[in-house]
Amino acid sequence: MLFADAAADPVYALLKLDIETLIFPVVVQLCVILLVARLAGVVFRWIGQPSVVGEILAGVMMGPSVFGWLFPSAFTFVFHPQFAGIPAELTAAAIPKIFQVLAQLGLLFLLFLIGLEFDYSHLRVKGKAAVAICIVGTVLPFLLGAGIAPWIHPYLEPYPLNGPVPLFGMALFMGTALSITALPILGQILIELGITRTKLAVVVIAASAVGDAVGWVLLATVATLAKVGTDGYDPWHAVRMVVLLLGFAAVMVLVVRPLLARYFRWVIRENGGELGLNGLSVLMVAMLLASLATNLIGIFAVFGAFALGAVLSDQTAFRDAAVGRIRDFVTAFFLPIFFTYTGLRTEIGSLDSAMLWLICGVVVFLAVAGKIVGCGLAAWLTGFSARESTIVGVMMNTRGLMELIIINVGYDLGVIPKSLFCMFVIVAILTTVMTTPIVLWLRRGTELEDPITASGYLRSTGQPQDDRAMQPA
Repeated sequence: MLFADAAADPVYALLKLDIETLIFPVVVQLCVILLVARLAGVVFRWIGQPSVVGEILAGVMMGPSVFGWLFPSAFTFVFHPQFAGIPAELTAAAIPKIFQVLAQLGLLFLLFLIGLEFDYSHLRVKGKAAVAICIVGTVLPFLLGAGIAPWIHPYLEPYPLNGPVPLFGMALFMGTALSITALPILGQILIELGITRTKLAVVVIAASAVGDAVGWVLLATVATLAKVGTDGYDPWHAVRMVVLLLGFAAVMVLVVRPLLARYFRWVIRENGGELGLNGLSVLMVAMLLASLATNLIGIFAVFGAFALGAVLSDQTAFRDAAVGRIRDFVTAFFLPIFFTYTGLRTEIGSLDSAMLWLICGVVVFLAVAGKIVGCGLAAWLTGFSARESTIVGVMMNTRGLMELIIINVGYDLGVIPKSLFCMFVIVAILTTVMTTPIVLWLRRGTELEDPITASGYLRSTGQPQDDRAMQPA
């Protein structure tokens, strides 16, 4: 019976799909994604923004909000290919998964590089500052987001199938989305500015890393709370995650770090300063295993990769060898895929009334104020100057696509409708775009001034090397 109906079975048709037929739309998408992302990166670097900001916006523009709206036929051809005998729904579910897996792999590599690039020795002096910035920068935005939810709720559209959006779950997800800092994007910005080894950058990246780890635990807890009344709630779930996370951190520091540090010192010595194929293979396996561990804990695989980079960040020779082998390919290939396939889930045009745009403006204002005021005040109280504290707040205000991950979870759970989703997309873009110009404007008289000048970033953007006349006094 199975073979008799095989011709009409869409799953059978997918299994019999010729690999050359399948690879054609994949290659087309890769060509479009890589070319558009690189062009946007060059343009945004020229106008004074890190190239990663251009790639984020390119991902959104290639989605249904711009490309799909202006050129629907071309958009369908590139991102929604059809195959004979296979229903459109099955194709639409299968093809994006290929790129989503590639995007997540790219994010693993990026988080590993970010962890590897930072000098954590400053935390011996400023560790308390990082903790204070993390706490205030998480709690205040969360309270602002959750607090504004009752005012926003009556103006939001119901779900077509699920009915009105539940206020409790919406408030929790709004608070979580406002409290997050985009660790991968912030790390990329700091790398491009050449300030990764500065005290300010290390404190900020440590605060955002701890904050994001807390954020993922918070996200899991909030997602569970949002299901109250259907699946029930286990109060020990978050406790279990915290205990497992602490155990994972202990194993990484006490077991993994000494073993890998000794191995990579030997490999680099034997290969004349290079990792070699065997060393690179061991590094890849170690990164994937660390990612698998945090995935099983429940705080997302990317933090395992970050943790591996962090525990090996003091191995100078290894860091130079690993970055030289990995960074360019990750930046040129994996990251544009991640940005694009996040952008494909975004529809900016759902804000279709003046009231929704007013609400969007209020959400943006609270998002910015919560981070800059909260984190800036914590930095000032822990010994940073007023200008340095403002820089800390601006850096922590970077949200990027980590926020989009959170609101996608909320959308899937039915607690964040499409219009609110779009508002947070705007928050993510604006808070990321504003980071670099404000940091450059405030850099004079801080430890960031000389590294930024030495990095060549200002020359690459056409800005003057000495723009003191434009700096705040």
